[in-house]
Amino acid sequence: MASSNSKSTNETARKIFKILLTNPRITVSWVKAHAGNIGNERADQLAKDATQHGQPYSLIKLPKPHIKGLLRKSMLEEWQTSWKNGDTGRKIYNIMPSVSLRPTNWIREDIIFFSQHGPFPAYLKRFHLSDSDFCSCGGIGTALHYATECIYTVSWHMRKPAPNFEQEWLKRVANNLVSRREIRGIIKFMSENRYLFLDSLNRFPSLQLPSELN
Repeated sequence: MASSNSKSTNETARKIFKILLTNPRITVSWVKAHAGNIGNERADQLAKDATQHGQPYSLIKLPKPHIKGLLRKSMLEEWQTSWKNGDTGRKIYNIMPSVSLRPTNWIREDIIFFSQHGPFPAYLKRFHLSDSDFCSCGGIGTALHYATECIYTVSWHMRKPAPNFEQEWLKRVANNLVSRREIRGIIKFMSENRYLFLDSLNRFPSLQLPSELN
């Protein structure tokens, strides 16, 4: 094949040869035509469609930054559509509805709190890991409960929002580094002092504490 011939003078073949040379993992092999090979048959069909309905090939060379910009825009649009119409991660979507290539600088504790997938009785009961959604202090064990009213996390409490402002409250907390530090303190405290939540832990043996701490 011309593309694998280092002595070929064909410009397209030379470009393909350079690509193969710099990417040793890519291999090229001959495939018999019209032998039922799905990929080959599809390529033939696309080639025929291109000759009948395709646009004339343009030799205009676009600058690489321009091409990268077009690809980035297309990628972000596709990502945004997928994120908007998805059926998972909706709690994070409500806080961050727009996708971005810029890092959020969230750490593990932030993700646990805002996704509410963590050591919260309400979450554990939802997935049948506990028979109760109550915190050992008597309140419903949601992430918001520990951030605003649980007696065990009072050192990190923030003002509790009205029920119709909870989503806006979460957005403000997520975008405020000082508030996120409070959240991180709560999650770390819960992880390091699980005995305070013993009443809830007794309901799902897989999370039992060592016997010496009982």
